[in-house]
Amino acid sequence: MTEELPQVARVEPGEVTPALVTALYTGALVSRVEAGVVALTGPGAVTSFQGLLTNDVELPGDGSFVYGALLTPKGMIVVDGWAARLGATVSFTVPASGGGRERALAIFTRSVPPRLARVSDRSAEVAVYRLGGPSALAVAVAAGLEVPPAAGRVLVGPDGTETARATEGAPFVVQVTAPAAAGALLAARLEAAGAFAAGPAALELSRILAGWPRLGAEVDERTIPQEARFDEIGGVSYTKGCYTGQETVARLHFRGHVNRQVRGLLFDPEPPAAPADGWSVVTYVDRDVGRVTSLAFVPETGVAGAGRWIGLALIRREVEPGSLVRAAGRDARVVELPFAFPIAAPA
Repeated sequence: MTEELPQVARVEPGEVTPALVTALYTGALVSRVEAGVVALTGPGAVTSFQGLLTNDVELPGDGSFVYGALLTPKGMIVVDGWAARLGATVSFTVPASGGGRERALAIFTRSVPPRLARVSDRSAEVAVYRLGGPSALAVAVAAGLEVPPAAGRVLVGPDGTETARATEGAPFVVQVTAPAAAGALLAARLEAAGAFAAGPAALELSRILAGWPRLGAEVDERTIPQEARFDEIGGVSYTKGCYTGQETVARLHFRGHVNRQVRGLLFDPEPPAAPADGWSVVTYVDRDVGRVTSLAFVPETGVAGAGRWIGLALIRREVEPGSLVRAAGRDARVVELPFAFPIAAPA
């Protein structure tokens, strides 16, 4: 597999309005997701998936919805995503960016014998929407969706629409996977029920605020799950059976630690200049300690043009929260994740 150079994901000023920020924190927003959906179906689907994913799909049983990743034998992340278990099928929703669909298909095709499970690409057959904000569940119910009673669960409706509730801390609350032909009608129902229509930038901002990793930004082919906060966000199980790459992940958990990890960056609002484009170096006490991976401008509600930059960075573990660093040419403070709100106020 050809190695891709890491990029800095950016949400520029104007891409997310103050109204969308308000919806994210006080109401509900909905956006279609550019995602790939790859499935295993058959008598050995669950067992096969269990032997590949960092998280556990067997223990929580049928109807589970968990986050995890597929790894190389040396424990590096190949692709991350959300696994939905429904009967004899496990669907894996992965990012479209960074070749997520192709990566997942390649691993399943190579690793799963056809006699155990059939690999299928559902990406063109379905439309995936995600809802964020504290009113997301209420909106989903008002739109007539069958919403699971607990987080980390998924239900399928009579029309084949799958409604899943993410686990705590995720950058969205509800994921809806519907037949592609029904996507536009679904979006209209959700908006009529009170969701604020949003583009991909709003979900990207939500991801950065949650400190959630992204393939091609925080995650490249040298990234180990613990570096990308998998322990904090519930993306890895240390009690399940063996899976590809487990030895490295378990050894780090029980006997050591990673040398770098994803942290938050809160940029100084003065001067109001954007972090440099194409310059991702993070320095601390005149020493190179990592790189910026994601950036976002968060507008301040009620004040036109006001706001501040935040970001994520993969930096050395000795640079603790509270440290002042130079990141992408700007002064910033290292902070714990997820970001506290409001973040548009002065530090």
